[in-house]
Amino acid sequence: MLTFPNAKINLGLHIVAKRPDGYHDLETVFYPIGLTDALEVTLCRDNTADRPAKCRLHLSGVPVAGADADNLVTRAYHLLDERFSLPPVEVWLYKQIPTGAGLGGGSADGAYMLKLLNSRFALSLTDDELEEYAARLGADCPFFIDNMPVFAQGTGNLFSPACVWLRGYELVVVKPDVSVSTREAFARIVPRTPQVSVLEVVERPVSEWAAHLVNDFEASIFPQYPVIGHLKEELYRQGALYASMSGSGSAVYGLFRTPSELTATAFERYGKLFFHKGML
Repeated sequence: MLTFPNAKINLGLHIVAKRPDGYHDLETVFYPIGLTDALEVTLCRDNTADRPAKCRLHLSGVPVAGADADNLVTRAYHLLDERFSLPPVEVWLYKQIPTGAGLGGGSADGAYMLKLLNSRFALSLTDDELEEYAARLGADCPFFIDNMPVFAQGTGNLFSPACVWLRGYELVVVKPDVSVSTREAFARIVPRTPQVSVLEVVERPVSEWAAHLVNDFEASIFPQYPVIGHLKEELYRQGALYASMSGSGSAVYGLFRTPSELTATAFERYGKLFFHKGML
């Protein structure tokens, strides 16, 4: 069984407060986009007692750091295996969504693995139950169960509907050859209460976003990694109505009202980078 976990972008992001548990409360809008990985699960053909693992992960495409046992795809399998005693599987994950980008690729893979296993083995889990399992993988993982635009609060785990629709806009995503760790990004942030909520801003026309829709991480990330800020500026020079870093970076995206002639060559002076263009 084959599925295609998709990435997301953040439309605005405010860090509202630091919590007693050391985490941060935030507000942002998660919006799904068409950039995808490919995930396939098959039954193991050599189901023997001396197999080293019930879930064998085969990775290709964009390199992924860390042990296979720590990959959210593997962790998703073991979460459901604890309850349902799943049969051994082979998992094939082809990565196109860059890591360390703020695009939610790993979270999407974990959430889609839950959905795929639920369907493949007829586990009859509801979306609410899948979201509960996804929350055990990561704060933003439940978003990818329903996979619709949401206003996210708390640590990024409390969702409510967001009335924003970008169909017909062209999306350009570029990621420089640098990665920003979430821990590093939060370490330099100064929480603040926003004067205007992200949710209120995204309900305005996109043509007004540049003046009002802010990602708080940019103020601390751009001085450390100037190339990220330069890419955002370049997207505006190329005609984007709105451009922003997604999440804690390092990917930035631009929204264009009509299809552009933009290609990766427009950014070649910024060094090696990832480039994606598509309609929303």
